[in-house]
Amino acid sequence: MKVTNPSRFWLMKTEPEVFSFDDLMRAPRQTTCWEGVRNYQARNMMRDDFKIGDEVLVYHSNAAPPGVAGIARVVREAYPDPAAMDPKSDYFDEKSVAGGQSRWVMVDIQAVAPAKKIVSLDEIRKTPGLEGMLLVKQGQRLSIQPVTPAEWQIIRRLCGLA
Repeated sequence: MKVTNPSRFWLMKTEPEVFSFDDLMRAPRQTTCWEGVRNYQARNMMRDDFKIGDEVLVYHSNAAPPGVAGIARVVREAYPDPAAMDPKSDYFDEKSVAGGQSRWVMVDIQAVAPAKKIVSLDEIRKTPGLEGMLLVKQGQRLSIQPVTPAEWQIIRRLCGLA
């Protein structure tokens, strides 16, 4: 595995009752595939922009409170999501089967560190320097979002990981 210096930073949302940062920490080699993305814009970012070594804020959505729970790193770039081809999967996609290959991709991420303190959405909204984050923009619901280097540093500090 070739690891480079992170050139990009991302925020990836997950529902903790489906897959939490603690689940990632318990996974073999603290690594998992990030499957099930079924939004074209998010898929395109994973396919075209995610690189090995990019760092990720793992964000628990639909939680009380929602917030950043930890940091991970991309360890495998985009590859076909086989769940799209499996009729028994919640992520099955008939159009993928009709086309003969998955039109969806996934990446593998590996845990770097759990947040020493979960950074809530409310705290993110109130923190100077984070007002431009896509996460706090009205109507922004993408499960994968780019994060600027400045936003990344602020969130790391708030997590107690700076």
